[in-house]
Amino acid sequence: MNNELKTDVYLCLQWLSDRKKRALQKKDVDIRRRIELIQDFEMPTVSTKIKVSRDGQYIMAVGTYKPRVRCFDTYQLSQKFERCLDSEVVTFEILSDDYSKIVFLQCGRFVEFHSQHGHYYKTRIPKFGRDFSYHYPSCDLYFVGASSEVYRLNLEQGRFLNSLQTEASESNVCDINPVHFLFAMGTAEGKVECWDPRTRNRVGLLDCALSSVTADTEIEGLPSISALKFDGALNMAVGTSTGQVLLYDLRSSNPLIVKDHYYGLPIKSIQFQHQLDLIISADSRIIKMWNKDTGKIFTSMEPEHDINDVCLYPNSGMLMTANEAPKMNIYYIPVLGPAPKWCSFLDNLTEELEENPESTVYDDYKFVTRKDLENLGLAHLIGSSLLRAYMHGFFMDIRLYHKAKMMANPFAYEEYRREKIRQKIEETRAQRVQLKKLPKVNKELALKLIEEEGEEQQFSKKRKQKNLPSLLKDDRFKVMFENPDFQVDEQSEEFRLLNPLVSKISEKRKRKLKILEELEAQGQQEEEEEPEGKASDAESSESSDDEKGWVEEVRKQRKLLRQEEKLKRQERLKEDQQTLLKPQFFEIKEGEEFRSFKDSAKKQKLMKKTLEDRLKLEEKLGTLNVSDTTVGSKQATFKLKKSEQQRKQQEAEKLHRQERKTLRRSASHLKSRRGRGRLFH
Repeated sequence: MNNELKTDVYLCLQWLSDRKKRALQKKDVDIRRRIELIQDFEMPTVSTKIKVSRDGQYIMAVGTYKPRVRCFDTYQLSQKFERCLDSEVVTFEILSDDYSKIVFLQCGRFVEFHSQHGHYYKTRIPKFGRDFSYHYPSCDLYFVGASSEVYRLNLEQGRFLNSLQTEASESNVCDINPVHFLFAMGTAEGKVECWDPRTRNRVGLLDCALSSVTADTEIEGLPSISALKFDGALNMAVGTSTGQVLLYDLRSSNPLIVKDHYYGLPIKSIQFQHQLDLIISADSRIIKMWNKDTGKIFTSMEPEHDINDVCLYPNSGMLMTANEAPKMNIYYIPVLGPAPKWCSFLDNLTEELEENPESTVYDDYKFVTRKDLENLGLAHLIGSSLLRAYMHGFFMDIRLYHKAKMMANPFAYEEYRREKIRQKIEETRAQRVQLKKLPKVNKELALKLIEEEGEEQQFSKKRKQKNLPSLLKDDRFKVMFENPDFQVDEQSEEFRLLNPLVSKISEKRKRKLKILEELEAQGQQEEEEEPEGKASDAESSESSDDEKGWVEEVRKQRKLLRQEEKLKRQERLKEDQQTLLKPQFFEIKEGEEFRSFKDSAKKQKLMKKTLEDRLKLEEKLGTLNVSDTTVGSKQATFKLKKSEQQRKQQEAEKLHRQERKTLRRSASHLKSRRGRGRLFH
């Protein structure tokens, strides 16, 4: 992504050890100048949740291991404090403008309260909790989890109130609208229930599971609600466990837009970006930013490690993520908004990067793809310590790369030098006056197309229509102007009969062609003048005369063609008379008989006859059999004519069969007579 500045302590390769990084810091000045926005912005093993206080001064993050919470002060660009906890944190909420009031929902059904000095109070809820929201007007905490009830804890009275009984078996997420304080919760059955905290009654039910299933989506089970976020008074975004994001207007039960991540992973976080009307949705693999009105993708990011949570710094283009890794990532996207005031220097850095674009070069390493390795003859090094796999390729030592390149292509410098010289020559040519260059093949046709394009452009400008693509620029018809086999033969009979008036128009184009060729030869500037001859008014009158005399022109062309045919016949007769006929001898192969020339004459006569006459003859000879089918059509079967040798062989086989039959009959007759004689004796 071009407009992305990922602030990291070391931008060199992640697989370098800490010792090598420190050595690079000593050697390289650029590495020493690199930025670390917040010192030690990381967790020991994994970070699960990250949030910003309402005043924007403090960034709170929770993670493991051991379970802990860390608070970072943006004014000091460092960590303010760290507190360890008894169990892992499911989620947390900052109740005050700063870090003085924090509530943690932990894995062991514990709800822990922290004040400015540290741990303040700890209580438990009846069932395991998954999410909670704070209702500011009544100071109530709403807990949802592995139960059909929504537990309410009043912080002003310091006691639990009557819980809300829902139809859901379990609930995953909840949120409270910041405008009219409507409470919404997402269930495991794929529904969203909306409750009014004033009357403690359910006021609405949305079936998001059915709405998320479209023609393109493929699901294995019932999608549950995994993320929920309100935007203003009327909009609400819902994320499902199958990777869809649904945007609702609270006045309608049908979603405005259904956006699919196409990964099949649960949606973990949904944020609204109001400056560009974007929705930032994230699953464990990808962060997608898309327009909430059209659904068009703005951009997307795929971090190296799985994502647990996404936090958008308010009124800025900064984005923070909690990952399945120690390091918590910070992204700055200038298009989304300005940098926060505590790191305003990022705007100047991005402006400098845009003014001086440079390719990213890692220290002493070269990035190569698999194809590059095959070209260099180093494909056998894949899997060895000399190559390190990274994204869609590998990193290798720059010295090894240069040596392999010199061995594979020793004349690379000469080719580079020729290419540079060619580029310089083309730059100087570009400064000259550009002439109309016509193709080598079908020049007149190309000139005709250019003239028609000019007329169409003028017509489309008047009518305010779109210009159609030209045949000269279309790759499908490129061969017609390059291959000489496609040259139009203007002297052919078909061309002259179909285009009797082309001759007059082609004369004007030939004049233009001569002018263009002279300008190309001399290298002078082309002057757009009307060709000498008749004026444009005369040409318009000519067009009407040509239409009237169309038949006369066709007759003239036919007469000319007949005269040309007569002349060709006379020339052929003269050539035949001049040539002397000499006797020719032909040798007949063994096994073949000589046939008279009458057979060829008969064949020629047969070829002149119609198909009906030929079919009748073949029916008489027995080589064709025509029969009607049940459908109403006719079926014809043909028999191949046999040669005389085949006929002789068939006759000999028939005689042989008859002889064998007579012998068998005589043998059987003798056997019967002998048997009768024995019986008689």
